[in-house]
Parts: sequence; structure tokens; C-alpha cells
Amino acid sequence: MRNTTLCYIHNHRGQTLLLHRIKKENDLNRDKWIGVGGKLEEKESPEECLVREVREETGLTLTRYRYRGLVTFVSDEWETEYMHLYTADGFTGTLQACDEGVLEWVDDARVPTLPTWEGDRLFLKLLAEEAPFFSLKLCYEGDTLVEAKLNGEKMTI
Repeated sequence: MRNTTLCYIHNHRGQTLLLHRIKKENDLNRDKWIGVGGKLEEKESPEECLVREVREETGLTLTRYRYRGLVTFVSDEWETEYMHLYTADGFTGTLQACDEGVLEWVDDARVPTLPTWEGDRLFLKLLAEEAPFFSLKLCYEGDTLVEAKLNGEKMTI
């Protein structure tokens, strides 16, 4: 079981910073557009991981962020993952290149149209709707989302 963070950073121009995962071979997220984040290190809180990963991957230092939800990924191929989901709208620094993919500021209206995981579309919708803190369980068979539960209640997918 692993713990990770993921953050969607927003700017004042109605854009979200996304990472297009195209650089690594054998990348679980290959060709997908995702937020920025990574694995928690020993003795690290989710917030410490978030700030560190964002700085390492983007060069930006978060100054204002919000913990939005916990996403549990269950798969028949991968270990269970608990992902701590954040949004941020305050940061300093200059965007730098990322070795995991290409960082791009994407117009918010375009975000739902980009290639991503099926389950990501569910939590991106919850974020866009300003849903209160949530727990989302996403169950995959291979690359196919087979079940989703929001706060313990089965969702239609």
C-alpha cells in the first residue's frame, strides 16, 4: 500500500497546471494529463510531500493550497494507493522543466477534454463543482474503471 499526493495548481488566468506524462518509458500514466505530485517519503506528512513534490517537479513553491479529498485506487494489477488530493492557487517561483513529462498551463474549460484516467474525470468534476472534502474509491481492472464509490456510496460510471 502506498501514499501519494496530487495537486492541481490554478493561476489567475483561468488555467490549471498539468503534467503531460510523455517522457518515461513503462510509465503507468504514459500519455495521460495529470496534476503534480508523488510518493510520500518516510516520516513525511501529506502536506510536506505536496510542497516538496511540487517544488521538485515544477520549481514552484506553494503558498496557498487546500486538501480536497482522499482517493483510494484499487487495481488488479497495482498495489492499493491512497492519494491525498489538493488544489492550490498561491505560489511563487518560476516554472521549470520536469523530467517526468511536459508541464503546461491549460485553460480550465479544456481540462476535461484531455486524455486522462476515467476515475480522474470523476474527481476533477468534484473539484470543479467545489464539492466538500470527499473520499472517493476507484476500482480498476487493467485500465478500465469498474467501480466508483463516493463517500461510501456507489456511483454510476
